[in-house]
Amino acid sequence: MGKLIKNHWARLIVLTASLYQIAAALEGFFWPKIFWDFLTTNLDPAVRPIPILQILNLLLGILAFAWEWPLPIFAFAETAMHRSIEARLAVYPLAALAALLLYQGTNPGIYYLIGLGVYFWGFSEGEVVCPDPWSLPRRKSGRVGHV
Repeated sequence: MGKLIKNHWARLIVLTASLYQIAAALEGFFWPKIFWDFLTTNLDPAVRPIPILQILNLLLGILAFAWEWPLPIFAFAETAMHRSIEARLAVYPLAALAALLLYQGTNPGIYYLIGLGVYFWGFSEGEVVCPDPWSLPRRKSGRVGHV
C-alpha cells in the first residue's frame, strides 16, 4: 500500500466544502437565515435586507474552489500562495466561520474544519504542495536506478 498524501485528501474535502458553500450562499439569497437565530436576532442584519453574509460566503467559496483547483489559464498553480499550506491554515478558518454563521452553510463549515484538520496533519508531518496540481513530490535521492 502507498502512503496517504494528506494534502491531496484535504484538497478534495475543501473542494467539496467550497462547492457546497457556493450553493449555500446562492440558496441564502432566496431564504436568508442565520443559523444562530434561535439564540439571538442581533445577527439578522447580516443577511437581510442587504445580503452581506451571502455575498461573503459566495466570494470565499469561489476563492477556495479556485485555490484548490487552479486553472492553467490563470497561472496560479506556480505561485507560492498555491503551494502554501500555512496560508490555507490561515484563510480557511475564516471561510468556515462565514459558512457556519449562515443557516444553509453549516455542513460546508464542518467540511472546512475537517479539511483544516487534515491539512494541519499533513503540515505537521512536513508535507508540501507540489507546484503541479495533483502530482507527487520529486524524490531527492542520490541513488539512481533503484526502486
